[in-house]
Amino acid sequence: MTMSADRWWAAGCPGARRALLRVWTPLLGGLAVAMLAAAVHADTFANVYYDAGKDQIVVTMIYRGTNPDHTFSLKWGRCKEPPDGSAREIVAEVLDSQWQDPETQDFRKTTRFSLDNLRCRPAKLTLRTAPRFYYTLQIPARAGASP
Repeated sequence: MTMSADRWWAAGCPGARRALLRVWTPLLGGLAVAMLAAAVHADTFANVYYDAGKDQIVVTMIYRGTNPDHTFSLKWGRCKEPPDGSAREIVAEVLDSQWQDPETQDFRKTTRFSLDNLRCRPAKLTLRTAPRFYYTLQIPARAGASP
């Protein structure tokens, strides 16, 4: 009697199922670990906060490279005024000066960005870095500014 593979599987051959699971489970697990490792190598945020005393945002980045001399800058987006009158929003992309540096070592760097020229206030600021890391914080109105 001949049986199709679908019927054989459905009829139940627990030994064959266990054998397939023994082969595929480590392979799928290894693939998941490899994908996670690739995501970890991107620049990401360790800490971000607003320093009211100096009117700056303080950003600590975790990144990989061959040297600790990476510098970070901000590429500002446009200020968005929601039509419903809720808080303004602005996005800034965090750029790494050495984004093509081979990823050989882990580094951490803290950078301060002045908000002296930021007119979009008060606002919800979203910092973004590749590939898809985001950090959102609230930037208050300028100290001493009248509404």
